[in-house]
Amino acid sequence: MNPVKTKREGAILEVTLDRPKANAIDLATSRIMGEVFRNFRDDPDLRVAIVTGGGEKFFCPGWDLKAAADGDAVDGDYGVGGFGGLQELRDMNKPVIAAVNGIACGGGLELALSADMIIAADHASFALPEIRSGTVADAASVKLPKRIPYHIAMELLLTGRWFDPQEAKNWGLVNEVMPGDQLMDRAWELARLLASGPPLVYAAIKEIVRDAEDSKFQDAMNRITGRQLPTVDTLYGSEDNLEGARAFAEKRDPVWKGR
Repeated sequence: MNPVKTKREGAILEVTLDRPKANAIDLATSRIMGEVFRNFRDDPDLRVAIVTGGGEKFFCPGWDLKAAADGDAVDGDYGVGGFGGLQELRDMNKPVIAAVNGIACGGGLELALSADMIIAADHASFALPEIRSGTVADAASVKLPKRIPYHIAMELLLTGRWFDPQEAKNWGLVNEVMPGDQLMDRAWELARLLASGPPLVYAAIKEIVRDAEDSKFQDAMNRITGRQLPTVDTLYGSEDNLEGARAFAEKRDPVWKGR
């Protein structure tokens, strides 16, 4: 059985991690996910992705410890996008929404952190329990302090405690919390909204954010205004850039072509 299911509607791709009983990720599954997300990144007809878990109990608990016991190396080949196929995938310039439908811990929470927006079912739960087994939540140690206040991120990393979706929302980790039976409807509503928007602008936003992470403000601005970033240069020379101005002047909705 394929552990990764996909559903495509227009410019939207839904990616479901479906490995009963818990949606844990082994090396083979991670490589499949990497191929799926790379194909999404490189397909000009796709604009938005949703990632979720199969069933109602687990989004993803992270690394498959049973597979590790059977010989999967923790430092093995996770595939093109790193663990879960997304968190190290280069040049992902399209929006990704994580719809957390249950337990998201360890590498599963790191997978959610690789998305641009996170929405969660009200029965979901989160944790970074690696500290209790004497290992490090490496990707979360990089990503979490950039998403929520430093002292809260450190508490969660150093204690490994569980927290619920409302606390996650209070700290800004989760965008929205809703009843589980409404989660995917909301994810698709958001995805359709994003899919109707300007893809070249989304690409520029994502590249600017990445580029500016370790830059001084003026240095980052100089690269933007100097059109040194490929996505910004493409945007400023595009049909879509002219279309936005024309649509405003003509008092109509713009028609984005992604070129």
